[in-house]
Amino acid sequence: QVSRGLVGKARGLAVMATAMEAYVACRQDLLSFIDRENCMPIMVRLAWHDSGNYDKRITTWPECGGANGSIVHKPEIDFGANAGLIKALNYLRPFKAKYPVVTWADLIQMASACAIEVAGGPKVPMRYGRVDVKDGSACPAPTSRGTADNAGLPDALPPFGCGAPDAATHLRNIFYRMGFNDEGIVALSGAHTLGRAFKDRSGTVENGYGDATASKYTKSTCPVRMDGAPGVGMSGGKAWTKNWLTFDNSYFQFLKNGPDPDLIWFPTDEALHKDAQFKVYFEKFADSKEAFFEAYARAHKQLSELGSQFVPAQGFTLDQAASKLEAQAAVAAGDGVDWLAQEEL
Repeated sequence: QVSRGLVGKARGLAVMATAMEAYVACRQDLLSFIDRENCMPIMVRLAWHDSGNYDKRITTWPECGGANGSIVHKPEIDFGANAGLIKALNYLRPFKAKYPVVTWADLIQMASACAIEVAGGPKVPMRYGRVDVKDGSACPAPTSRGTADNAGLPDALPPFGCGAPDAATHLRNIFYRMGFNDEGIVALSGAHTLGRAFKDRSGTVENGYGDATASKYTKSTCPVRMDGAPGVGMSGGKAWTKNWLTFDNSYFQFLKNGPDPDLIWFPTDEALHKDAQFKVYFEKFADSKEAFFEAYARAHKQLSELGSQFVPAQGFTLDQAASKLEAQAAVAAGDGVDWLAQEEL
């Protein structure tokens, strides 16, 4: 006779199989949606801002911050640095409704990795199983990370909220707090190959929404996708690169191409090729897209896991999910059932 323990295991396997099927399907739906809507940059920004308040000095969860879904809640979503990100959350709400087993923390990070891939970037080796915070009480206070506002997210322009006297020091203050080294800082900065700044959001540029105030490279007719297909999502703003829906190493071509008044180059960008330690990696990534992709995928993965609590403790990958689904199918077909039963008899 099969014990209750075996029945429990079987039910657990069924639940796990259903959950993993949902994760695999959700990822496929996200890839299609992001490609269709051309919303790669805002999906990356949402995930980064959920992760970017992580503080390695805090050892308790969720007080340490990080990729825990807190950005879904007020007051965090209303922080000044998160202006416009409600649009990204609204993009994701139908996915959360369709796949409720996928946590917000996982969904946000999954969408970001999908966006990088859709734009032609590396496939980030993602891990899933993040636990969501319960409510807005888990949102970090704006000054809790030693910055003047925004819970430790980086500033584009001085005066820097951490009190740093220069941009390079500011970048190190912010990213060292999260556990990154100089290579990781430069690699993550390279994601500015995607996206734009808007007058209506950060206020760091004079270009707002729509064609009327768009820059030379952000009009609705500009060819910016990696495949050359038409479409920009929403026009307007000002970008760091000409092809701002394509993930490549063009951000690092600044020194080769020279200044362009129609492109952004903030003090935090300039620091990457003026600071001696940063410049080593800036030039390395300018010379090799492959080197950039390798370093970026590693840094993106690290960022996506900061402060996360996983269930199961080691998390799971979607490659593992596929394997486990196959194993579950084998169990359902009878393979391995006798072994499981014997273990429980």
